[in-house]
Amino acid sequence: MASIALLLHALAFETFSRWLQPRSHLATMVAPMYTRTITVQTPPAPVATPAPAPVARTRRARPQAAIRSAEADTSHNTPTPEPPPAEIPVAPPQATASAPGPAVVAETTGSAPPDPAPGTAVEAMASNPSPAADTHLDPWPKDTRLGYRLGGNYRGELHGSAEVLWQREQDRYQVVVQMDIGFLLSSRFTSQGEIGPDGLHPAIYEEQVRKRRRTVRLGEDVRLDNGQRVPRPDGAQDAASQFIELGQRFATGRAPLEPGQAIRLWLARPGGVDEWTYDVVGEETLSLPRLGAVVAMHLKPRTLARPRGPINAEIWFAPGLQYLPVRILITQGPETFIDLLLDTIEQR
Repeated sequence: MASIALLLHALAFETFSRWLQPRSHLATMVAPMYTRTITVQTPPAPVATPAPAPVARTRRARPQAAIRSAEADTSHNTPTPEPPPAEIPVAPPQATASAPGPAVVAETTGSAPPDPAPGTAVEAMASNPSPAADTHLDPWPKDTRLGYRLGGNYRGELHGSAEVLWQREQDRYQVVVQMDIGFLLSSRFTSQGEIGPDGLHPAIYEEQVRKRRRTVRLGEDVRLDNGQRVPRPDGAQDAASQFIELGQRFATGRAPLEPGQAIRLWLARPGGVDEWTYDVVGEETLSLPRLGAVVAMHLKPRTLARPRGPINAEIWFAPGLQYLPVRILITQGPETFIDLLLDTIEQR
């Protein structure tokens, strides 16, 4: 009986806790159907075109009858005519091997992509491998689900999974960052808003860590979780939308993705709005679980003048993978960190 009473009390406490949670202001968006998984394969070796057989050109020989008639009409003192010249062969054309092509992008249906050959290098794949030259092209990726392998440390090794979801419906968007480390941590960060000609315009940002939910509303100003209102800076983003917004800026050339550059970005979080500065550290080659060696640009944030906590997030963007974030390193002190490595890319 005691165990039953404890169970009933636990259920009652759980229900009461849910009633105390603030209501979510997120709009419902229908989950997209992902139809292709993107992987990279090594292109086949070029095959040389076989050379055609040699063609010999010869002068046309005079008919024998014409030669005899000419000899009969000439005097006996006339010298004997010269024989026809020898055949002059024409050298055949040299065989030319086809030039190696770029990496092949394989699009396969299904939930799990095949593993590429060991050591495969990802150098070009995607609709926008470099800043868009054709301005009429849509610079935003299609609906995308990025699957990550999660590692890290918190009083011991951490293992789990994570996802970054990008979805759009006409001029509306949603970005979701979700991490799952079993019973230790389950978190979900969601950004919703509109897509404008100058980038994303968040309208609401929600953080849910375990059972705690905190919200930021972004309109003409920014309404924090405690109800305080602060001015909204131009181009303000949130902790979830930044991953897609930065990639789009790099893909379109609005922000230079070059070593030594500094990228400034206002980020709204439940506790306040701060200007973050990301330094482009340089180019690095990452070894991803399925995609192999991938070249990415490393962005590292500077320490805030008035930090609201010890959390920092370093990001690696891959130009050869639609400028998507292929690694995210979240640190909370030297011994506490979460490391996300891209595992799969699924798109609509």
